[in-house]
Amino acid sequence: MNIEQNNKNASIELLLRKLCFIIKQNGRELLVDFNMTPPQFNALQIIISEGEITISELSNKLYLAPSTITDIIDRMEKNNLVKRIRDTKDRRVVKVRALEKGHSFINDVIKKRIGFIKKHSSELSIEDKENLIKYLSSIINSYND
Repeated sequence: MNIEQNNKNASIELLLRKLCFIIKQNGRELLVDFNMTPPQFNALQIIISEGEITISELSNKLYLAPSTITDIIDRMEKNNLVKRIRDTKDRRVVKVRALEKGHSFINDVIKKRIGFIKKHSSELSIEDKENLIKYLSSIINSYND
């Protein structure tokens, strides 16, 4: 790889890192309005995407200790965002499922995040946005291969 390509890759990395930070910062500000912590938000997103998940599975996905996940689930359960469900085949297994309020919460936050992106990408043409989607998808897909 030549120096120019290395410089371009370094620029892409820096810009993506800055953009991720900006989006994450804005997302955290939104969560304050909803009285939710970032780990709760991350957990709720995973719970919704999985349908049902055990504490240990969630712990592995978030790289957090099971005791920490239990605390997070306790707080979300108090706020009627999720509920614990005992497995019908093995009563020792407890799964977590998002409630309607949890789904609504995630939808509300995502709508606000989309609004943030819309506001800050308003100068991009439709073609530019399509290309950006294509390029970002390409990077993500190469990671998933």
